[in-house]
Amino acid sequence: MPIALYRIDDRLIHGQVVVGWGQPLELRFIVVVDDDVAASEWEQELYRMGVPPEMQVFFHGVDEAAAQLATYAQRSEPGVLLVGDIGTMERLVAAARGAIRAVNVGGVHHSPGRTGRLRYVFLTAAEEQGLRAIEAHGVDVTAQDVPSARPVPLAELLTSTAGA
Repeated sequence: MPIALYRIDDRLIHGQVVVGWGQPLELRFIVVVDDDVAASEWEQELYRMGVPPEMQVFFHGVDEAAAQLATYAQRSEPGVLLVGDIGTMERLVAAARGAIRAVNVGGVHHSPGRTGRLRYVFLTAAEEQGLRAIEAHGVDVTAQDVPSARPVPLAELLTSTAGA
């Protein structure tokens, strides 16, 4: 089974991912793609603490993750791939050369310089351009915080205002 969800979420592993997405998709593993976390054993241990024991967690930098996508696609159980920012996903999509077909924008939270698009998505102009670049690779980009919510297409996301 291929990776069931490729998600951008600045919190990486947290309850909404593990429970909110994990249970309905019956996820059995999580792949975290973050160059800094992949190099930090103590950060990896912190993230593992938020995952039930029956769920495996793997940590990779972007290049290693791209090289491992085919291996994850061969697994018999579904998984989720998480990145913490749009730039990382943009790099991964480019390196994966067509292996990623859809990306979920699940949580890009408020910080200075970002404009609210949805209650859980705030973007800079550069991040908006990054999402367009991901889409230009033939990837379906939608925003959706939880499985029961309606997926918001990229064009709609980029013209939305927070709270709309």
